[in-house]
Amino acid sequence: MKKVICFGTFDLLHLGHLNYFQQAKKQGDYLIVVIATDKTKQTQRKQTIFTEQERCTLVQSLQIVDEAVIGNTDDHFRIIVEKTPDIICLGYDHQVTEEKITQELAKHNLFPKIVRAVAYKPERYKSSEIKNVIKKKTNVPS
Repeated sequence: MKKVICFGTFDLLHLGHLNYFQQAKKQGDYLIVVIATDKTKQTQRKQTIFTEQERCTLVQSLQIVDEAVIGNTDDHFRIIVEKTPDIICLGYDHQVTEEKITQELAKHNLFPKIVRAVAYKPERYKSSEIKNVIKKKTNVPS
């Protein structure tokens, strides 16, 4: 069984996220989705609407997702070491490079294949853009 792991915040779940999960699942048999912690998002100065637990519950409810887990705030690589995936599927806009991931995981004698998902209509399905549209339509200041 090939395990695939992917990562994200998944705050306002949309078709771009679903497409990302579909691309990841095509890489293997068992899809693990890691949800960014509230603390990580606060550190990045990004406000989420839903808590990490709410986001995890929502993602876990999707049929395509075999397992949803909340990541680790202090060591972002720990969950990869614990889950030992065969494949890591990064989002098209994921900031960490493949090289950095490879270097970190080599310290744990892990060498998963790393792929990057292709953006699905990013002009329409990007959480920050969706939040901006909601703000404009509801006259909420930025």
